[in-house]
Amino acid sequence: MYHVGIFLFNDVELLDFAGPLEVFSVTSELNEFKLYRVFTISQDGKAIKTINGLKVLPDYGFTDHPDIDLLVIPGGDGTKKEMLKEEVLSWLSKCHQASAVTMTVCSGARLAGRLGLLNGLPCTTHHEVMEHLGQLAPETVICRDKRYVDNGKIMTAGGISAGIDLSLHVVEKQYGSNISDKTRIYMEYGDWIPLYERSDK
Repeated sequence: MYHVGIFLFNDVELLDFAGPLEVFSVTSELNEFKLYRVFTISQDGKAIKTINGLKVLPDYGFTDHPDIDLLVIPGGDGTKKEMLKEEVLSWLSKCHQASAVTMTVCSGARLAGRLGLLNGLPCTTHHEVMEHLGQLAPETVICRDKRYVDNGKIMTAGGISAGIDLSLHVVEKQYGSNISDKTRIYMEYGDWIPLYERSDK
């Protein structure tokens, strides 16, 4: 079972974290064995407010969360402030070093870029953030036409809904296409009807 830790902060983009949370949670629910344990983390463990005003109470703070196998760094306007916080950067760096996979969604790539995790690697982000990311991480190669980019340990998704695509890719990579197809069909996401028809044959 993989432990999925999702970083939350004020002015986070809602679907950036809710999409991956749904994918990994549903994947666990649909299968006999719990494939993922999903939890959320904020710096102090207290409630955060998303960019659209929804209040969310995280499960843990930086000092009391379980080990993280898969770190999810979502985006949103709040990343501009988070990337200037040394405690946040230190925690993210520590979690990345210990994780099997770190994935960013949308402008969450700003944080990975600030940490130097994208140096020399292809990546993607929200189309409106690409110029800023290029300034933050000039050694990275920004792929403007990719929904997501998989570099192994570090993966990046484009804007907002692309986090769902990357999460499904991670599920397929870790557990195979039958498991990821089951999740996609249940969520009715993307080309799920051809998958449904194929799975009935």
